[in-house]
Parts: sequence; structure tokens; C-alpha cells
Amino acid sequence: MHRIVIAGGGFGGIATAVALRRELTAAQAEVVLIDRRDDFMMGLRKTWVIMGTYAPSDGRRRLADIRGVEVVRGEIERIDSGARSVTVGGSEIVGDSLVLALGARHAPESVPGLAEHGINAWDRDQVERASQAVAGLTAGRLIVGIFGMPYACPPAPFEMALLARDRLPSAVEVVVFSPAPLALPVLGAAESAKVERLLAERGIAFLTQRQATRVEQGAVHFADGTSLNFDALLAVPPHVCPQVLLDAGLAQPGGWIKPDPRTLETAQPGVFAIGDCTVIPLANGLALPKAGIFAQFEGEVVAARIAARIEGREAASTFAGEGYCYLETGAGEAARASGSFLSDPVAVTISEPTRAALDDKREFERSRLQDWFGR
Repeated sequence: MHRIVIAGGGFGGIATAVALRRELTAAQAEVVLIDRRDDFMMGLRKTWVIMGTYAPSDGRRRLADIRGVEVVRGEIERIDSGARSVTVGGSEIVGDSLVLALGARHAPESVPGLAEHGINAWDRDQVERASQAVAGLTAGRLIVGIFGMPYACPPAPFEMALLARDRLPSAVEVVVFSPAPLALPVLGAAESAKVERLLAERGIAFLTQRQATRVEQGAVHFADGTSLNFDALLAVPPHVCPQVLLDAGLAQPGGWIKPDPRTLETAQPGVFAIGDCTVIPLANGLALPKAGIFAQFEGEVVAARIAARIEGREAASTFAGEGYCYLETGAGEAARASGSFLSDPVAVTISEPTRAALDDKREFERSRLQDWFGR
């Protein structure tokens, strides 16, 4: 029997496991999913929790509820891509195929003072603390700060600012800063301008090319010598490749795994990499955004290719680079960014906000939780 080991139980890892169980019978393959947590919650729900829209429990599901998949909980200590093995809790799990879906590691420690004085709004363990901080603001300044590029879910900081503006009293100033020259560089100036216009219309200041160098109590300091005071700081921390992947030689320091953009296979046969731990170059010189929808589509491609190999068929499935995501804008509406990221030129547009798009975003979560976990 073929054993498929999936390292990482996030968006990509779960999508791969579910797709494999549909493609292959239990007699054909054993699917092992490894993660440090025993449950899953979509990234989009973090913003809802922070803004008091929904409770975190409504969006959590147990990994053990994925049918036909063996779930191993624990920290991954070592990866040997040559042996297609993963070591967890001192025990080695060896597969015939290995899928790396470990996501990105948050590195707030790389900015002095950030961990002490900011709230990591991208960390699900800190979202309730962030919610309390937002709810307690009656005046002053809320900052949504992007401390490094790239980061997961590029529109989310702007969504967070727009929803905060929608919720908070006018006496609270909302500011977003980014080290980038545009809101969403991968989309280009014209599409970024749509997001920047939404911010401006709601009185949200957007500060570009601000590289934070340190954070003190109540103040962020930048490389250009300026600083910005705050009463609450919701931070998007720097994202880096997980150390265990660097130790395995799968990525270089400061970089990410570089799989084949179409097949997601690494240089090591039978070893695939998907989602936020990877980098896929685009025609505009930037990289594929780190977003759950891409991890899902990549995982489904990998599952189809592994199944084809097991069954002795030609592996024809490839990653198209098409995707979409939502940007809530407040007042019960959302915009939708969609297009073809691997085309030349990159062709992605952002729609005008509508109530229907917000309904679609809610359905995005509901349908996947139902599909993957059965409830």
C-alpha cells in the first residue's frame, strides 16, 4: 500500500488529504496528516473574531473529523526529503509520497519590541486579545501595521482597517502602514488604487514605504526616521519559511521552497510543496500571493498527480494559477479580487463592493467546512 504523508494541517494540507481520499481507496493508499494543532480555523475568521462579528468556535473543526485520514498531532522536528520522512515526537513517519504544507512562520521577534507592544492579528491565539483591544477603543489611534513582505492574505490588513472604521467611533483614527509602495503590488497600480480609494473615502490614512525598525510602548519607529503613535497596534508580523524546512535544505535562509509552478513537485521525486511555504514567480517579477485558495488548488493538483502515479496513469493535472479572494469593505459589502496570476501579463481585477460578494465570502467558509469535515 502507498503511504502519503502530509506535513501541515492548514488550508493546503487539508485540501490535499480530502482530495486524495476521493481519488484513492483505503486499499490503495494510506493518508497521514501531521499538524501541531488538533483543529482548523480559516484565516478569514480571525478578522471576524477581532471585529466581534462571529465567535471563533463557529469556524473551528477537528482534524480528526476528516474521513479516512490518520491525523498525527505534534511538532515536526525533522524532515528528510530524500527519505520522504517526517520526525514527530522522536518517531519517524516515512511515506512513498511527501507533501509539504507547513505554511509560513510568523517572526515578530525580528522587529524589536513588536512582540511586547503589538498584537499579532495573524495569530489565531491572539485574536481574542485583539478583539478586546479594538472593543476598548473610544478615542485615540488604531494602527494596522504591515511589518514585512510577503505575508498571508494580502487584502486582509485593508479589510481589517475598513471594518474597524465601520465599527469604531469617529474619535478613533484608523491608520494602515506598509513597506510597499502600493496597497497590493502584485495587482499593479490601477487595481491597488481601487483599494486606496476605499480607504481614503472612509478617512483611513494609508502610509506607504514605511519599513518599521522597532516598536516601543505606544509608538512605531520607521527606517526614514519618522514614528507613529498608537493606542492599539494590530500587527501583520514578518513571515518567514519554517526553520525545519531550512534545516532540511529545502529552502535557503531568507527564502522559500521553489517547487515546479505547474506540478508543485520539488527537485526530490515524490516530494511536493504547496501553500505559504513556497514561492512561485510571476511574469511581473513578483510572487504568487500567499492565500488559502491557492493552497487548496495546489493541493488538489498534487492529489491528482499522486493518484495518477499510484494507478499507473499519466499525471496530467497542473496548477493554473487562477484564484480569487474577498475584501470586506464595511456596511455589509465586500469586493472580490480574481483573475489569472500565472498569465503574462498577470490579469487580476477587483470588483466594486456588493452585498452579494459578502454572501459569497460567507459561503466560501461554509461550503469548505461542510465539504472537508462534513458539518
